[in-house]
Amino acid sequence: MDNNNRLIWLGGKIIPVAEATINVLSPTSQFGANVFEGIRCYWSEQEKQLYAFRLADHYKRLHHSIKLLRLNSPYTTQNFEQGLKDIVRANNYHEDIAVRQTVFVDGVGGTWNSREPINMFIAPIAKAYQPISEKQGLRCQVSSWERISDRNLSPRAKVGANYINSRMAYLDAQQNGYDTALIPNSQGKISEGPGACFFMARDGILFTPPPTASVLESITRDTIIKIAQEVLGITTVERDIDRTELYICDEAFLCGSAMEITHITEIDGYNISEGKAGLITTQLSDIYHKVITGEMKAYRNWLTPIY
Repeated sequence: MDNNNRLIWLGGKIIPVAEATINVLSPTSQFGANVFEGIRCYWSEQEKQLYAFRLADHYKRLHHSIKLLRLNSPYTTQNFEQGLKDIVRANNYHEDIAVRQTVFVDGVGGTWNSREPINMFIAPIAKAYQPISEKQGLRCQVSSWERISDRNLSPRAKVGANYINSRMAYLDAQQNGYDTALIPNSQGKISEGPGACFFMARDGILFTPPPTASVLESITRDTIIKIAQEVLGITTVERDIDRTELYICDEAFLCGSAMEITHITEIDGYNISEGKAGLITTQLSDIYHKVITGEMKAYRNWLTPIY
């Protein structure tokens, strides 16, 4: 599929991406008044089927975001799912893809506090799964920027405007020669990376910040916790993480729908796991791939067939 000529779902119509336009004066354009989900779909060559991963959980979170932003949305879960299936089928994707599904405040005369009119676009794009063996790993900087919190811009809602916080930390890290950032919360504890959740391993145990530490209620994070315990027998402890703990951890990684699982090789100049993916990280990545492609029957309920 030529990404420049793909089709997109906008307001109930399937049109070429070049024709999918939004008024520059709409609240979503001017103020980031939108909520969204990034949904991955993976192709099973063995079954000749494309599977959307944890679709019901994505739509549950999307409804929560709509509620928190007080949008007067007409869309149901059935609308969400049917629209996604329609646009993916229209593009005839038979490969791994990522789908951006965004509910936004449309119109011309609205402002930052408008609740309607509400519109939606669904935009799939080819995005192949990358095994951890092919990834270079990430050099991270603990950011001087503070993570948004429930007292200002709640990370619990997946709002477009929230990602400016991640943008500032990410660009600052890159300016300083790193790949990405780890962002502390208002208490100085580690929260997450830009658009990705953080895990570290110490003495065979996984640790990750709790949902109350200014992190997104991540679906990939929840997946990691479940498969670590159920498949590997590895416990995940959800607790606050100090900055200096990062420097002495055995291994660390970031995870999310977009990045999947990517190992961290350095934090603030401190070498992590000898600069390569650690054993637990590698095992989790291998299991994750089997789960998302339907190879592990115990997790088939997480998969929604597109065709």
